[in-house]
Amino acid sequence: MSHTPYVADKPQPRETSDQLRARIPGWGADLDPADRPAVPRERYDPGASGARWAFPDRQEDAAGRERSIEHAIVTPVFGTSCPTKGVSGVVRRYAYRRFSEGRAAHWLLLMAADRVDVVESTLGSVMSRHPNNPAVESGLRSELTGHPVASRRGRSDWRHQVLDPAVVAGPWAAGALGAALGTRAVLRRLRGR
Repeated sequence: MSHTPYVADKPQPRETSDQLRARIPGWGADLDPADRPAVPRERYDPGASGARWAFPDRQEDAAGRERSIEHAIVTPVFGTSCPTKGVSGVVRRYAYRRFSEGRAAHWLLLMAADRVDVVESTLGSVMSRHPNNPAVESGLRSELTGHPVASRRGRSDWRHQVLDPAVVAGPWAAGALGAALGTRAVLRRLRGR
């Protein structure tokens, strides 16, 4: 009685609950509300939550926070650890202002904003008096001095040791190569004039 999609034959009628119960052990075990432990929680009982408010107190400074277009107001509590800034903030605000959270464009824009934020943070670090040190912050120095092979022995991810330098240093090397090639192209054009 199984139903096979994408065939020219007339589909068979769906199996009844009794047929499914006879064929599949345990099918329909949660049909009876008495057998469902979550049933009391599924009933609307405002007193069961223990809350002492009808609407929670609102957090201060909601102005300027991202608000999904599905909601009329900003949620009563929201995070403030990473306020939006720069170009990545503009992309994030656009994603929230323009697209529903049910659309892929919303999430793709937020992921793009994360990548833009990485570039902004890296450029900000390079321009600061104390730039990031990827060799130290990525753990490369401890990899060289902390018995890297012995510490991975017996672990399931030991094969990744070969890939770790490429994953950590690869983007930096690619950026340096791109900058060198770009500088070389600009210098060639300037000399050609």
